[in-house]
Amino acid sequence: MCSRQHRGPLPDASYVAEVKRTCSALRESQKIEVSTTAIKRLLFSPSFRSSFKRVSRYHGLNFPLNFPSVLSEVNFLSVLSLLNFGSGYRVPLHRQTSRGAWDSIRALMFGLYLSSSTGQGDLLSARGMQTIGEQQIADLMSINLYVEQPHSEIPGMSISTLGGPLYDFVKLIAATLQETGKILEDLGDPDLGTFVVRSLREVDAAKHSADPNAGVDAILSKLVGAFPAFRDMAVIDNQPVYCFKKALFLIHAIVIRFGIRNTPLFQLPNSSQIPVFTDNVLPSMLVHFGVVDLSRSTAHGLHTIFPDAPDNARVASLLALPPPLPNSDSRTGSDSKLFPSEGPVLNEEQAYILRAAALDACERIIQVARTLHDDSLQEDQKWIQTITLPELDLWLWSVAKDRADYRKLERFVLKDTVFF
Repeated sequence: MCSRQHRGPLPDASYVAEVKRTCSALRESQKIEVSTTAIKRLLFSPSFRSSFKRVSRYHGLNFPLNFPSVLSEVNFLSVLSLLNFGSGYRVPLHRQTSRGAWDSIRALMFGLYLSSSTGQGDLLSARGMQTIGEQQIADLMSINLYVEQPHSEIPGMSISTLGGPLYDFVKLIAATLQETGKILEDLGDPDLGTFVVRSLREVDAAKHSADPNAGVDAILSKLVGAFPAFRDMAVIDNQPVYCFKKALFLIHAIVIRFGIRNTPLFQLPNSSQIPVFTDNVLPSMLVHFGVVDLSRSTAHGLHTIFPDAPDNARVASLLALPPPLPNSDSRTGSDSKLFPSEGPVLNEEQAYILRAAALDACERIIQVARTLHDDSLQEDQKWIQTITLPELDLWLWSVAKDRADYRKLERFVLKDTVFF
């Protein structure tokens, strides 16, 4: 199921370098502008300067679970990363469960882990992943898979049938788990965590390389090479593009969780220069912030998808300090169940172009930050020169939920994908 989206050859050089190169080349060929002026406007904006340090600290990878071993936690993180998709189903998820895609997958993972701890079999093992059915997934996520449809012959009567967008989402989850479990069993690995820990041994061999991303490369090539659900890549207008969002997320998640130990139990790569984990949030926010300019990108119609984005007054408002909350706080009033609105629905090619542009834009943001002159910065602004790609990724992703006006911003939608 996942392998149908695997098009084009895998990189024949450094995977990290190819991610950065192909995303930059695709952005440029599609005439998407990322100007230094727009980047500096973001970096020096009141919104960025007032929220970056606070918002970029929260990674959401601390779990209230009592793992029996390090391997058990690595396996949990690995399957969580494998299933870190579903952004296209954000609106129906909110309407049914009041959770978005990430929180829904976390809820599913808690359910799978706790079910495995109560004698029902290890659902996070290679064999257990192959046994998980669609209804079991729906139950753990509190999702109703049935939709009401008018009876074809009896007026005024409706019947419940399997269907709807969340049924499609659950089918993607089940197929991804089953496919990955089968591959792991064929490889002789009891679970995905075992595969990942074995791959981490490659980091030791790469530590003497002059390439700072050699350690990340070693693990990334193993994950992408083995599992179709990590092969986040495409060919757009005869150009290959590699994003590998979930695999890169997994590698950095392991660094976050185990890098804080004084003596890590396995060699960890340096992930400070890892490409951002490009999804639908990062590109959409960068367009709204005026950093990614789509006005000349006409080949695939991207210049029309966010029609209000070029409005300078609107950008200035978004980059200012947040507006004060109204006297009647919507979080406690009758509007507490306001749901996000669906953004522009894209095809796969459009989504890859936007995601590639966001990844390259983040590279450019870091480059501009590094080259800021001390004499152009006040003392309390010099920290901007040291921001990293993972911090920038986390700020963009988290700040989208941090302000009421940001939560109302549309994000593009792509359904039927297991990559973000």
